[in-house]
Order: sequence, then structure tokens, then C-alpha cells
Amino acid sequence: MEIFVEAVDGGIQMALDTIAAAGGGTVFLRPGRHPASALRLRSDVTLHIEEGAVLAFVADYERYSENTVSVRAESSNRAYIVAQDAMNIAIVGKGSIDGRGDAFHTGFDEGVGTFTPVAERPRVIVFEDCTNVRLEDVHITDSPMWTIHLVRCRDIVARGLRVSNNRQLPNTDGIVIDSCSDVTISEAVIRTADDGVCLKTSLSDKGIGRCERIEISDSVIESKSCALKIGTESFGDVSQVRFLRCRIENSNRGLGIFSRDGGKIEDVVFRDIELDCSETPDGFWGSGEPFTITKLTRRPERPSGTIRTVLLENVSGRSHGAINLFAEEPGGIDGIVLRGIDIKMDEGLLGTAKRYDLRPTNADLAPPKGAQGRGNAWVRGQDGKIVGLFDYPGGLPGIFAQNVTGLELEDIMIRRPEPLPAGWNPATTVLIS
Repeated sequence: MEIFVEAVDGGIQMALDTIAAAGGGTVFLRPGRHPASALRLRSDVTLHIEEGAVLAFVADYERYSENTVSVRAESSNRAYIVAQDAMNIAIVGKGSIDGRGDAFHTGFDEGVGTFTPVAERPRVIVFEDCTNVRLEDVHITDSPMWTIHLVRCRDIVARGLRVSNNRQLPNTDGIVIDSCSDVTISEAVIRTADDGVCLKTSLSDKGIGRCERIEISDSVIESKSCALKIGTESFGDVSQVRFLRCRIENSNRGLGIFSRDGGKIEDVVFRDIELDCSETPDGFWGSGEPFTITKLTRRPERPSGTIRTVLLENVSGRSHGAINLFAEEPGGIDGIVLRGIDIKMDEGLLGTAKRYDLRPTNADLAPPKGAQGRGNAWVRGQDGKIVGLFDYPGGLPGIFAQNVTGLELEDIMIRRPEPLPAGWNPATTVLIS
């Protein structure tokens, strides 16, 4: 069955419900601007946004009270488009979705280099407990929060997606893969202030899941946080993950793994990656690192899980920051292989790359009363410095590893300026146990 919705008609949810009641089919949004509030997809339904069509959501959080979801992101638990416990669903087409992110901040904070978001912001798309999901070609712009959030879903294929968000609005991640299995993402172009593609295992009222058999390939990412990332929410295990043949442009951190909440992370491959990583102001986590792994407990009742068996192979490009591998205790990170690495390091203008960043810490979860900052972002201590930032011992190296066992370095070229700038470590590689 097919239903065509003209821009002047409205009634998108009615069309989706009619299709679902008839046993399935496709709702086509014809060219033009389609104002909308909360939308829900049910089994066997495809939403096709035609080229020239713009699905434009009302910028009012209260309008989405019927679209609540199980995983809370900061203070928010609502989304523009929701599907729950559905099968065989899709959002496709060469049209666009306008997220209206400009309406969900209170202004620009010069001190940390970001807009200050309001407390409650809807995500654009949240699918929970769905099977056989297809996302193809759609262009999503100006998301107020995480753009696409897939939770406890199986058998997902996403191809040709484009995400273009404000590069200074925090927590506007491109695609969040949360406790999902058998996921393939390819040919995406994602440009956002926060993580580009992020794998995590969140805690919700439905318990803790796993993230496994995930492949992201042949995509272009621009991120002011971390372009290709695992963590930081890591309550459940993550395994069998492949990041292949991707290009990272004009980004902060390139590749990252962050263990915080008890789940183990293992069997991860980053291969054939080109990257360009530059310093950022302190409001963003990290500063210009091509590759970062950190293992840090932020909840005493949930010691962070081990990270092991990670391969970084055939990675090249330029950066302001160092490759940073940090565990709180010996063996917390184990079996890391860096092979075929060619990085040209340049001096940044901000100087923020001379520190390594262990955020998020416990302070970011529960900022002390009266502390300056924003939860899950940045907090200033009594000394006025942001909590979680540390000077590299002896200055900025090319590779820094602390409490890492089974580290193998093969065919590594880190090209640094000559003479070394002030505040740089004479040693290219610094290993601390």
C-alpha cells in the first residue's frame, strides 16, 4: 500500500497509522515543507521523504510527551520520531529532516567555546527494540540532541545518510548505536559538534544489553568531540567491532575507546583510516588526539571494564595531539596493536593538546554543589581548572601509554616539528607502568 502526503496536507501520523493498519506499506512525503510534531512508526512501515521534501519539527519539547523513550540522555527522554518493538521499518529518500536545534540553546559561552544547551532537548530519531531496520539517503540537519539513537535493535542497515549539525552545540551525536547487534553503516557523511558514530551500552529500565557485530565503513566524519567512538556509557560488553576505510576531516579526536561503567570492550579493529585532528577549547573532551583509549572508574559501585584486543592498522594523517592510552591500574588495557601508523604532528594555536583528558570523571556525573560548569561536560575545581585535564609528564609526546600491557608498536612513524616547540617532550614515545 502507498499513501502520498502533499506539503499542504499535514496528517503524516494519520497516514502512517493507516498504512500500519492495512498491513504495511510506504508513506511518501511529496516535495515541500511538512510541519510535524511527534511521529511513530509501526511494523512493516516505510517513511519515504522525497527529494525536495523537508520534514520540519515543531521546536517545543512539550509537544513530544507521547514520544518518551527508555534511555534518558542528560535530562531528556523524548524524540521527534519513535519506533518501539517494531519489525521491518525504514526511513528513506533524498529529502531532509530539520531538527530545529537553534531553538534549544540559551546562547554562546565564550569561555569554553560552545553554545549552552537547554536542559530538555528531543532527539530526532529513536528506535528501541526493533528488528530489521533500514535507514537510507536521508539528510538530517540541525539536531538539538543525539540525531539517530538505536537502542537494543537487531539487523540494521544504514547507507548514504547525511547529518549536518551545529558544530558548537554539545551532545548532538550523529549516530548512536546502543546495545545493538548486527549493524552495518556505510557511505555516511556526518558533520557535528559531538561524536560522529558512537557505540555504547546504556543503563535503562530494561536492564543492560550488549553491542556486538558492528561495522562502520566508507564514511566521512567531522566531529568536535570524537569521530568514531566506543563509550563512554559502557554498562554492558562491546565486541566484534570494525571501523573500516573512513575519512575523518577537521575533527577533534579521531578514534576513541572509553570504558567507564563495568562492561568489557574487546575485539575492535580500526583499519584504513585517514584523519585530521585539531585542538579544541576546553569545553570539548579531548584536544586533537588521533587515537585515544581511557579506562577510568567513575562510579565506585561499578568498576570500569577491561579493554583488550584492539588493532589500529594503516592509519595516517595529521594531528595536534598525541596517541593517548591510559588505564588507572596495570592491565586495565591489554593487547593493543598499532601497525602501519603515519602521523604528522603540528603545534596547535590553543595549547590545549599539551594536556591529556580523562573526562568524563565522577565529577562530571555529580558536580560539587556550587561548582562552575555543566554536568557531563565540564566542571571547574576549586583551583579554577577544569577537572579531568592533566599535563603530560615531561611535555607533549607522540605516543603516551600508562598502565597498558601487551602493547605492540609496528611500523610507526610520528613526524614532529624540528626544533620541538616549547612544552613538547623530547621523547616521542612515553610508557609508564
